[in-house]
Amino acid sequence: MSVSRVSLVRGWLYLGITSLVLAGLLSIILVFSRTPYIQNIFPLIKDFRVALVVHVDLSVLIWFVAFAGVLWSVYGGERLLRVGVVSLIVSALGTLIVALSPFLGASHPLINNYVPVLNDRVFLVGIALFLLGFFILSLRSLIVIRVEGAFKSLDAALHLGLRLAAIIGLMSILEIVYTYFKIPVNLAETRYYEILFWGGGHTLQFMHTLLMLIAWVLLAVESGIDFHKSSPWLFASLFLALFAGSLGGPYIFATTSVETVEFRQAFTELMEWGVGYSVVVLALIIVYNLIKNNGGTDSKHIRAALINSIFLFGAGGIIGYLISGVNVTIPAHYHGAIVGVTLAYMGLVYMYLPRLGFSRVPAKLGVLQAYLYGTGQFIHITGLAWAGGYNVQRKVTGVEQGLDTIKKIASMSLMGIGGVLAVVSGFLFLYVTIKALGNKGTGVAII
Repeated sequence: MSVSRVSLVRGWLYLGITSLVLAGLLSIILVFSRTPYIQNIFPLIKDFRVALVVHVDLSVLIWFVAFAGVLWSVYGGERLLRVGVVSLIVSALGTLIVALSPFLGASHPLINNYVPVLNDRVFLVGIALFLLGFFILSLRSLIVIRVEGAFKSLDAALHLGLRLAAIIGLMSILEIVYTYFKIPVNLAETRYYEILFWGGGHTLQFMHTLLMLIAWVLLAVESGIDFHKSSPWLFASLFLALFAGSLGGPYIFATTSVETVEFRQAFTELMEWGVGYSVVVLALIIVYNLIKNNGGTDSKHIRAALINSIFLFGAGGIIGYLISGVNVTIPAHYHGAIVGVTLAYMGLVYMYLPRLGFSRVPAKLGVLQAYLYGTGQFIHITGLAWAGGYNVQRKVTGVEQGLDTIKKIASMSLMGIGGVLAVVSGFLFLYVTIKALGNKGTGVAII
């Protein structure tokens, strides 16, 4: 791995970690402003919706895309490195503007799905720049990631999966652009942005899920599982099956109008039926092999991140079948899925740090962080799912939640306890990662 490619991988890693640092600071506001009793004295409750918008965009959209940049840059070879640098610079500039926008006067928070926005020019410029950087990143990755004999080796199957993910990334951006030109301009602002990001946002989840599956395979191999003896066609087939599901997006765009109920319902059903099969099959394969193989001491933190990732993603999927109405069961579902992806990427951070020339994270501390984060997030989504059973509303805080019974207070208190544990373990991840980034490793940077 040449120095220039190492620098590109490091750049995307720095961007991802920075977005998590900023999102973590905002998460303190979010957790405290929804926890009973604390919400009445916490001084920043008035900024809840602004904080929520920026937190979601930093911790989901930007963190996930930045780590896509890490993976695509690792496997992308030496071609078009300058294009890769341009995509990183544009994305970083967009991230900076998004993060600073509340301090530059941006307000008018709209809690629409997938890419919530502050309906302010400064924020929108930041998001537009980031999506442009993402488009350039996806296009470069599609060109430079080569696939040869995808059914003949594990490495080639991973290359295939990464290239398919790049195609999905491009589709999601193009779908957002298409929607922008097709959407009626006289809609209420919240509905406007809901429709704008609905189709492309759903498609983007296929990319995140596919990259998570690739991360699971990489973490499993690092944990001591020898997948090189397995039939590579199985992994390639799982990646192709998930990619095939994403192709439902262009079909929906071609057959329905973006502002219709049918358009919205079609993408909801696409997510429900198009994602799970590959995830379940690969999860079962990995869990079976993890039970058979205890792994080495040096990789226990990698293994811990993998186990918790599978568990949380599965929990989020199960909770999804409990959704009835518009309440906090919905964020319980997607928080489980999001955290599943995040834990997989945390494990990859631990794995890649020494390969990028930084110091290794202490395995015991990494294990503690992974299990504490997984446990905290599980308690968090359990509390939300429980509260959803009492129809506690989502996207509100303070008295708007209507916590007028002991059961509602208890369930949301459980949410708060889990949230605090997750925030603490999230900062522990940032602490050990930043500390490792500040120290040189013992080996030469090589991937």
